[in-house]
Amino acid sequence: MMDESEQGEEVLYEVSEGVATLTLNRPERMNTISRPMLARLAALLIRANEDEAVRVIVLTGKGRAFCAGLDMNDATSGDGIGSEASAQAVSVNLDLRNTPPTVLFAMDKPTICALNGSAAGYGMDTAMGCDIRIAAESTKMAAAFVTRGLVPESGGTWILPRLLGWSKAAKLIFTGATLSAAESLELGIVDEVVPNDQVQSRARELALEIAANAPLAVQSSKRLMRMGLSEGFNDHVHHVYLQFLQLIRTEDFREGMTSFVERRAPDFKGR
Repeated sequence: MMDESEQGEEVLYEVSEGVATLTLNRPERMNTISRPMLARLAALLIRANEDEAVRVIVLTGKGRAFCAGLDMNDATSGDGIGSEASAQAVSVNLDLRNTPPTVLFAMDKPTICALNGSAAGYGMDTAMGCDIRIAAESTKMAAAFVTRGLVPESGGTWILPRLLGWSKAAKLIFTGATLSAAESLELGIVDEVVPNDQVQSRARELALEIAANAPLAVQSSKRLMRMGLSEGFNDHVHHVYLQFLQLIRTEDFREGMTSFVERRAPDFKGR
């Protein structure tokens, strides 16, 4: 349920049936980013990851865009991220541990991005930081960093080469190209494209399907996938086995075996 006090916040938070939905809430600005939005998004992602009632996180936007990236009006007016004043305030001690990209990467709970509309720059990187992406037909993905004098600052240079291969990622990043939903699907940047009015329902349907599985096993699987990105095979197999030994001691493992034998749907408790 959503706390009524959160209605005016730049990111909304709601939990239902094991699914936490985080909604970017600056529709009048096409959900372009602000400092309060980034701080709240990171805090809510951490909250969802730590909440035992949450098994899956859906990230989406309100209005006709998911996130159009940097708020250019604020930046050029001197108030927002990227303004001249903020550019001069350089710190030599950057703490990036609690920024949305690093929080998204470190989360053990599955994340689904329901792309209700276009994602550009930071918005595209944020969508790419989620595990699964469901896109509305009207969605456009704009890797417009170099056209603004920037690099993909929020994970794009790490994610895209791994997802697409070096050459395809290079072409996308170096040209600052804009892709349609169909082109994004063909490249593998999004996993499904659905009619605009079905993106939220499809994302929730998928979230509930994941949430019905044993949450400790799902989270362990994601953790191992993340570890495998930087491990050799032998080290990784060792870590997999250690996770396996822990999981076979859980109530959910016994429930999984019992429900299979009894030919019924399992009722996993996350313990």
